[in-house]
Amino acid sequence: MEQLRLFIAIALSFLVFLIWNFFFVEQQQPVNTENTPVKSEQAAKDAKEQPVDPELLAQIKQEPVLQQTDENPPKLIVVKTPLYTVEISEKGAVFTNFVLNKYRERVEPDSPLKQLIPEKIKTIGTVHAGFTGAGIPNLNNVKFSASTSSDSIEVMNNPVKLSFSWISPQGLIFEKSFSFSPDTYLVGLDISLKNTSANPVQGNLIISLLDQAPAEGNMYGFEGPSALIDNSLEQVKLKKIEDKNIYKGNLQWIAIESRYFMSGIIPKEPADSSMLLSLTKDNVLENQYTGPAITINAGSQKQFEFDLFFGPKKLKLLKSFNNGLNKLIHFGMFDFIAKPCLWLMNFLYTAIPNYGLAIIILTIIIKIILWPLGNKSYKSMNEMKKIQPLMTEIREKYKDDKKKMNEELMGLYKIYKINPMGGCLPMILQIPVFFAFYRMLYEAIELRHAPFFGWINDLSAPDRLFDFGFSIPFMEPPYGIPVLTIIMGGTMLLQQKMSPPPGDPAQAKMMMFMPVIFTFIFINFSSGLVLYWLINNILSISQQYYILKKNA
Repeated sequence: MEQLRLFIAIALSFLVFLIWNFFFVEQQQPVNTENTPVKSEQAAKDAKEQPVDPELLAQIKQEPVLQQTDENPPKLIVVKTPLYTVEISEKGAVFTNFVLNKYRERVEPDSPLKQLIPEKIKTIGTVHAGFTGAGIPNLNNVKFSASTSSDSIEVMNNPVKLSFSWISPQGLIFEKSFSFSPDTYLVGLDISLKNTSANPVQGNLIISLLDQAPAEGNMYGFEGPSALIDNSLEQVKLKKIEDKNIYKGNLQWIAIESRYFMSGIIPKEPADSSMLLSLTKDNVLENQYTGPAITINAGSQKQFEFDLFFGPKKLKLLKSFNNGLNKLIHFGMFDFIAKPCLWLMNFLYTAIPNYGLAIIILTIIIKIILWPLGNKSYKSMNEMKKIQPLMTEIREKYKDDKKKMNEELMGLYKIYKINPMGGCLPMILQIPVFFAFYRMLYEAIELRHAPFFGWINDLSAPDRLFDFGFSIPFMEPPYGIPVLTIIMGGTMLLQQKMSPPPGDPAQAKMMMFMPVIFTFIFINFSSGLVLYWLINNILSISQQYYILKKNA
């Protein structure tokens, strides 16, 4: 029992250190995949079969869609809304750029606006769509015809619809229509397949999201492809794609996540579909929605309705859509603790518009909730400190008989009615709270570029005072003085000195070394998390000092 406190301290240190390594992503090997049709006896629930408008058919036959030539290159159309600016190319009718107007790349006020489509993806675009049947070629390089002759569209008051169409040699008209609204990040996507041939066609509708795969060792939370299948969140780590890249079921949405932002495809009426994942040699990640097999009879058409989302991973925003997209935000095994903390932190921010102060108040609230357990724990530690001379005497007397020593120590605890585990209780209880706070503070977009005071201008990044201009081993840039982390380490050292030391001198030295280990680990943690741990330590020291004085 005498080694329990040492074991708990080492275990806590190990668990904290796991945060540093657990979510690192290994370099992936390229995965070669092919589009595989999803067999289904029923047509998609969201596919609406209608006869082709005869007048439209006659018009299309008279004025066929022009294919790409040097004289008639694909046009690039820019759509501007108050929330974002998107560029759409007639080549493939895909998004080639998506800029968020309310977010920036870095914390500096003059930093460029946040771009959701990386440079590598801009050349090929995202939101590709196609059909596996009717002999349709790869539509990525096909030139669609836009419904507007303008190169720029502004969406300021009312929704605007922009359509792109293409006719296959077999007579299948493929139309993609995007609907933009000025007050939402959701973009409507309607796809119409019109069969003007004399024969029915069969196949699967496919829509793909493309993004650059996350860098190796760059993740602490989750980044990568995800989906909501059968009302269950499926987040696939990149290293798992090689083992399994097809996920089937009632698919409510698919997405590609980064730390704070995401792109997603949401069917208006979910159906039994599949998610197909692939990762190319140059780290291009593809998340493909493959709908159920359908048949389009001659002279008829089918329509499919989706929503696209390109924007921030903000829980309140995603909940407002009422489409299950909010389930994408998941803070790991302690999600049930993290989400109430996130809600309370945002609630406090509405009254005190400073997330640093909100974290401090939230830490105080949690400490008040755990106050009775803390009192009991510190009282037990104080009692242990009182009988320390008797424990030392027993260890010295029975140093050659471990069994007898433990029996005498247990008898001593029983006489003085002391629970040797009582002093470890707060440390154990803080483990799930720490993990929940870590995931929440790391992934909550509310803390992205959120200032506290002075040099701490981004609570989602490590605190650094000054910029040395040269690299420091084991420290992530920028390279400066981690002031909060150093102060936090000092509070841990003080708290350790206030605790009763183990009887074994070697164990005592190891316990005193724990604050150094924690300080080293916390150097690259976000300043929001370090602030929480610092305030928690200060409150614990105050509570422990109060109990020691009261029971002196």
